[in-house]
Amino acid sequence: MSDMTLALALFLLLVVANGSPVLAQRLLQERWSASLDGGRTCRDGRRLLGADKTWRGLLSGSLGCGLAASLMGLGSIFGLFFGLMALLGDLASSFIKRRVGLAPGARATGLDQLPEAVLPLLLAMAWLDIGWVSLVVTALVFTILNIVISPALHRLGIRRRPH
Repeated sequence: MSDMTLALALFLLLVVANGSPVLAQRLLQERWSASLDGGRTCRDGRRLLGADKTWRGLLSGSLGCGLAASLMGLGSIFGLFFGLMALLGDLASSFIKRRVGLAPGARATGLDQLPEAVLPLLLAMAWLDIGWVSLVVTALVFTILNIVISPALHRLGIRRRPH
């Protein structure tokens, strides 16, 4: 696979990692919607992650990436870990946002996109031997498109929040 093809495949996996939980929520409604933090709070009195970070989202994002990566010829195990890393990046963003006092769903440009892109791309660097340039370009393209496209997805009723 050429560097450009691999970068495109990794970008698509980032989209799957982010889109699978949204699709799963629409299909499953409230089923399997238990929050990952179980409602726990930190010493600051704020939730660890928030109610929107669910087991359903973690599983659907990881499994969706596993399936997509398998179909792309990258292997399901790689895809499972790639999806998991993307969602762990998203969870890290949520944790940080709660600690600085931002409400769930509040916009934090960069923080909302970069951890969920960079963590799995670092895994891809080790697993697939992609270079730094591919990592940076893929993360930036993902971030920019996420910022531009998310409001449109919200207007179409696909996303609950515009960012």
